Amino acid sequence: MSIGYLALVLHAHLPFVRHPESDYVLEEEWLFEAITETYIPLLLMFEGLKQDGIDFKLTMSMTPPLVSMLQDSLLQERYDAHLAQLEELSELEVERNAQNGHLRYLAEHYATEFNRVRQCWEHYDGNLVTAFKQYLDSNNLEIITCGATHGYLPLMKMYPQAVWAQIEVACEHYQQTFGRPPAGIWLPECAYYEGLERMLADAGLRYFLTDGHGILYARPRPRFGSYAPIFTETGVAAFGRDHESSQQVWSSQVGYPGAPEYREFYRDLGWDAEYEYIKPYIMPNGQRKNIGIKYHKITGKGLGLSDKDWYDPYWAREKAAEHAGNFMFNRERQVSYLHGITQRPPIIVSPYDAELFGHWWYEGPWFLDYLFRKSWFDQNTYQMTHLADYLKHQPTQQVCRPSQSSWGFKGFHEYWLNETNAWIYPHLHKAAERMIELSQREPVDELEWRALNQAARELLLAQSSDWAFIMRTGTMVPYAVRRTRSHLMRFNKLRDDLLQNKIDSGWLEKVEEIDNIFPQINFRVYRPL
Repeated sequence: MSIGYLALVLHAHLPFVRHPESDYVLEEEWLFEAITETYIPLLLMFEGLKQDGIDFKLTMSMTPPLVSMLQDSLLQERYDAHLAQLEELSELEVERNAQNGHLRYLAEHYATEFNRVRQCWEHYDGNLVTAFKQYLDSNNLEIITCGATHGYLPLMKMYPQAVWAQIEVACEHYQQTFGRPPAGIWLPECAYYEGLERMLADAGLRYFLTDGHGILYARPRPRFGSYAPIFTETGVAAFGRDHESSQQVWSSQVGYPGAPEYREFYRDLGWDAEYEYIKPYIMPNGQRKNIGIKYHKITGKGLGLSDKDWYDPYWAREKAAEHAGNFMFNRERQVSYLHGITQRPPIIVSPYDAELFGHWWYEGPWFLDYLFRKSWFDQNTYQMTHLADYLKHQPTQQVCRPSQSSWGFKGFHEYWLNETNAWIYPHLHKAAERMIELSQREPVDELEWRALNQAARELLLAQSSDWAFIMRTGTMVPYAVRRTRSHLMRFNKLRDDLLQNKIDSGWLEKVEEIDNIFPQINFRVYRPL
């Protein structure tokens, strides 16, 4: 009999990036790369585990923007064309490197991988949400929701209606997508503030995730630390991130992804190949970009990107198996130690961004696959679980008030509110005030109803924490600034048109086509609570 639990939690999220008004926008490839490198490899892993009789358990958030993009026919078409280009280039690479043994081996590896991705894509007719849903229905996967557009909730708490809209719209979208209400929520950026649990309870949610210090600094201090969930006074449970298992995977110093056998993320064929050869596969304006075919590993003779050695998937896979075994061993020791202290089964909650596995850490899906298999066959110290099952089997927990927290740098709100992005908040707050006022209108006709609903969409999209995050990281900043401004400008135009009773129906139709998220939204969600 096992004496503890391990719960892996993957946060699958991307900002809503969809540009029907342009033939090509580089940022749409965030989705395409994630499909090729993370979401389809995860599905192929699930399929293999099920075929081999392994009843795996995994918790995974799928945020409304990601689900909306995965279900969007325009983006499905564009991904299909993107994948076809990758397949074509990989076949060219096999021919081009016919006389170079190792490079041909690598090119054939990519050609095989892209072919597997194609087969999976076509098997599900391009709708990966239905693919994930089948594992939700078999209870292998617990899919949870998130804020409607990943809005940073503690920085909008002065407008409870705005927080409520992020939660309620997300829950309604989940119900429409999966045919059931969500049991849990990944708070955007794991950011919690005291009192938020009351809204989660009102929305029918059973549990949420926060960072470990959100549990450790709870009042009263939890008897079992972050190795058991706590119940808030509303009955909603809070699970805290385990620092030790997180560091083993996340840390750039001691984390697994830094092993020298693994693939180098920053060295890419899009920059290495001769320009005329690669030109058909880079940006239409002729600018180079990452393609997704990478031939080098992390190690090399020197410190620069130009000094990397050739990658070898065989040895990388062997290292992933070794790391999975090490992770399992460490969790066995951790669970045994904690069980000896607490005299009850501890739960180790290990949450990660889903894109770490496959996109940033190419071998990540292999690591997960080995970890599930080794945990199933090679140990009996802990049982892998998802969070809904855990609460079903462990319904009695201590009641505490969690502490304000996030999983960002320094553990609170600084990453999303600093000198790089503070300018956005006065505009977001004023827009929230105005939306609350607009929510009390009674539409006189269908056109006004549509304008009010579109105003709600624009505010939600402007509130995405991704824009503030990108401004802070310093990558793709002009895009994040442009998105924040464009959604706020559209919101303000809609409000002005509504107040003046002269809605531009042609312009509204265009904006509805561009920002088509949440087709069933009801602007009244912003009415005072």
